[in-house]
Amino acid sequence: MKRRLMKDLIVWKDSKRRKPLILNGARQVGKTWLLTEFGRTQFENVAYVSLDDNPGMAAQFESGYDIPRILAMIQADTGERITAGRTLIILDEIQECPKALTSLKYFCENAREYHVAAAGSLLGLTVHGGTGYPVGKVNTLDLHPLSFREFLDATGNSMLREAIDSGDQVVIDSLSAKAVPLLKEYYFVGGMPEAVEAFLDGSDFKAARDVQEEILLGYERDVSKHLSAREAEFVLAAWGSIPRQLGKENKKFIFGHIADGARARDYRSAITWLSQAGIATRVPRVSKPGVPLSAYADEPAFKLFLVDVGLLGAMAQVDSGSIVRGSEMLTEFKGSLTEQYVCQQLVSDCGLSPYYWSAENSQGEIDFLVQESGRTYPIEVKAEENLKAKSLRAFNERYEGMSPRRFSLSGFRDQEWMRNVPLYAIGNSECWL
Repeated sequence: MKRRLMKDLIVWKDSKRRKPLILNGARQVGKTWLLTEFGRTQFENVAYVSLDDNPGMAAQFESGYDIPRILAMIQADTGERITAGRTLIILDEIQECPKALTSLKYFCENAREYHVAAAGSLLGLTVHGGTGYPVGKVNTLDLHPLSFREFLDATGNSMLREAIDSGDQVVIDSLSAKAVPLLKEYYFVGGMPEAVEAFLDGSDFKAARDVQEEILLGYERDVSKHLSAREAEFVLAAWGSIPRQLGKENKKFIFGHIADGARARDYRSAITWLSQAGIATRVPRVSKPGVPLSAYADEPAFKLFLVDVGLLGAMAQVDSGSIVRGSEMLTEFKGSLTEQYVCQQLVSDCGLSPYYWSAENSQGEIDFLVQESGRTYPIEVKAEENLKAKSLRAFNERYEGMSPRRFSLSGFRDQEWMRNVPLYAIGNSECWL
């Protein structure tokens, strides 16, 4: 399975300013596989240590930060001789051993000649746990579920992906009949690697859904493992409400829709936990499209998306036929899946931080806003080929200097004030930025 982050790992390997690496990401996005594949293809050998339920190795880090001693113990534990420049040392599930996380500082200061890569989930929470996170002493990369372009590679459609990567709008438009059905498959299967593998084993949608449901159960177990019973109750209630929140026409997260009488003050920390765990993406509202957008964020107002479009469909119990073949019953939720998909690609493939805008006293709303190289791109998302963009036009007339974009199933179309971009092509940001 080809992952685009492999190129960034190779750049890290060859960098003269290399520090120990932390690979962040939610559970089940493929961190362990990617690091071991990186070691297999780019190094002579790999010394792999999992710190999950490994008290013996955890004790070595608890004993102090003498790097030669730690290296000797890793060699003994793995049976792999560690040679600087030739061995990749992988510390997996590093969040389970806070002292191992802190040790990366000493690898950076005293043994930078070694290639050390750590993988962990819930590190966004560990940072705030008083564990001595090695600020400034590590490089970091973020791994997300497979993007649509990675899904094309995984399903044997690399030539289609290459055509999208070319940026040739005429060629990309001509491939719509092939790309759109694959996009609908992606809406159902999503990008969690195990779900994609299950689907590929005989184009089995049910097998993919079974995996998705196991992943969702795993996430819920994580909540119960790391939080008190009362905290877990709030987090799970907020988590379970996300499909309902996104199913509304106005997708702003409303605390009162979690449960009757739910109050923001009880659930704000739950939203923070979900975001920092990497299993939900918080998209803040901005009061105006200023530069930078973060300076105009209206923190109490936000949308909340899941980490993966396939998991959203699984939580909402949307069947494969409704997505792949289309169903009138799915008309409203189709928009939710499409916005989830767009949010996911903006973050994972384009490396952007999305926001949204809504008018104070009217129903006008812009689905997403992103900034790149000083330019602001207001984005309207259409699940089908609908080319009406009233809110986008009004927004563009209200604020000067914008670069409006509409993502839909229609082909590329440049109008005087706005560009339409096919949904299946947005991962190649050169097509629209």
